[in-house]
Amino acid sequence: MGIEYDGTRYCGWQRLSHADSVQGALEKALSTIAATPVRVFCSGRTDSGVHATRQIVHFDAPVARTQKAWVFGTNAKLPRDIAIRWLKPVSDEFHSRFSALARRYRYVIINQPTRPVLERHNVTWCRDPLDAERMHRAAQVLVGEHDFSSYRAAGCQSNTPIRHLHFIEVRRHGPLVVIDVQANAFLHHMIRNIAGVLMAVGRGSESESYPAKLLALRDRTLGNVTAPASGLHFVDVRFDERFALPEEPLGPQMLAFLGDWTGDRDVIPDTLLMRRRRVWPRWIDADGNVVDHNPNVPLEKATP
Repeated sequence: MGIEYDGTRYCGWQRLSHADSVQGALEKALSTIAATPVRVFCSGRTDSGVHATRQIVHFDAPVARTQKAWVFGTNAKLPRDIAIRWLKPVSDEFHSRFSALARRYRYVIINQPTRPVLERHNVTWCRDPLDAERMHRAAQVLVGEHDFSSYRAAGCQSNTPIRHLHFIEVRRHGPLVVIDVQANAFLHHMIRNIAGVLMAVGRGSESESYPAKLLALRDRTLGNVTAPASGLHFVDVRFDERFALPEEPLGPQMLAFLGDWTGDRDVIPDTLLMRRRRVWPRWIDADGNVVDHNPNVPLEKATP
């Protein structure tokens, strides 16, 4: 299913015992419709306060229900800041996390002297004039596969800081400055740390070479401030075409005038990682052959 949510009052996607989460609210509503516990899996965990307009979730339905019951029944049980947009059956080979080829976020900055009111929960306010073209030029050094240690949170639990950033663009649309970025995956606070660095470049307090210098240092303690969560939106996740998931306009709604849809831009590099993700849970061996699974790893522990 595709869901959207306003993350303002949630601790993030992941279920926690001591705070409200998007996963917890969704599982509670689905379990009410199913009359039995339901567990969901998402394509990318979002942090506290971060929003999503195309979060892809899958679950194994424990009982038979109509599509209307799953979508409209569950929506009736959900808080008003979470909603299911669509639902469709998929094969057992689909996994919202392990089958994902790319994730895409948009970081939205409102660049004006006075604080925003109507948009305040969905943008980051910057009163200092920003040079979006300068920010865009400086960001291009981040494209490609790199060690993003300088751009990860101090408490990031990922086993590796290596990520492949497919593209990053910074564009101005009136008072809005939008950082549009896609990668195979992201580290904890990675985009918010990139946004903080680029905003410093845009203000003129740092040089255009600053993002490159930080990337080479591989040290988060030397980085800039982490930008607020309110401006960050999870807008797209891409899967292999065989799953035929619905295509939607990219969010957030305030950027609908751009006319961008999921799948419009096919910027997914043909790497071994991507080829393995396309056939998961099967495996591509050293000779390029597709086999049932990685023979060196028990199937129940296999990841792409």
